[in-house]
Amino acid sequence: MGHEVWADGEAYEAYVGRWSRPVAEEFLRWLDVPPGRRWLDVGCGTGALTSTILARAEPAHVAGVDRSEGFVAHARTRVGGARSAFHVGDARSLPLPDRSVDVVVSGLALNFVPDPARAVAEFARVVRPAGVAAAYVWDYAEGMAMMRHFWDAAAELGPSAAALDEGRRFSVCEPEPLRALWRDAGLRTVSVQPVEVPTVFADFADYWTPFLGGQGSAPGYVRSLAEPDRAALRDLLATRVPAEPDGSIRLTARAWAVRGTAVGRTAAQGS
Repeated sequence: MGHEVWADGEAYEAYVGRWSRPVAEEFLRWLDVPPGRRWLDVGCGTGALTSTILARAEPAHVAGVDRSEGFVAHARTRVGGARSAFHVGDARSLPLPDRSVDVVVSGLALNFVPDPARAVAEFARVVRPAGVAAAYVWDYAEGMAMMRHFWDAAAELGPSAAALDEGRRFSVCEPEPLRALWRDAGLRTVSVQPVEVPTVFADFADYWTPFLGGQGSAPGYVRSLAEPDRAALRDLLATRVPAEPDGSIRLTARAWAVRGTAVGRTAAQGS
């Protein structure tokens, strides 16, 4: 049985990191945060969201926190600069003082935190009054087509694969659970909306090869298979994934985004 590995930044970029950036751009457009703010990116991974904040949001500073030393090292190499800093840390115990940042964001990471409610409580703790706490997660059950095709084929060949399917495992990746997490943390004016982007692969090899990198649940499962079983899965997927006449594969990826506002001092004292 496979297991998730989060250490190799290059392999993660090839697998799903490359689709993180267009989602991050749509997410930031939705947040529409004024320039000059101090940001915290929780579960920053290889720095896809952090780099987009630096390029699009004109921040005063962005701090990134992630549990993976390998991902943090990758982000420092690719994204590091005077307005950013990256730290190894846990979303459930953020290494920042109370009310110390204007915006807390988390991209494609919250569902991997063992206690997401505790993480969102930390978001609310470190954000300043009237500041923004926001996140987005893949819609693994219905909206992340590249993974949906994979797990449906894997479960057909080996029923035990269903236990690793993110669409079954991550109930937080739906609108109402996200809304409830934000409200339970005391955040106000909570809203949720979908963010959908195209995921276009040049050909089947471009689709399949990233599953061999070992980063994440599906690649971890592929790595655990014996070669004949791996080949059988590859061949079944080749018949299932829709290809255009030129061989390209045009799918879509949907994430759910949530945002809320931290309670101001007056409201907090009166509550």
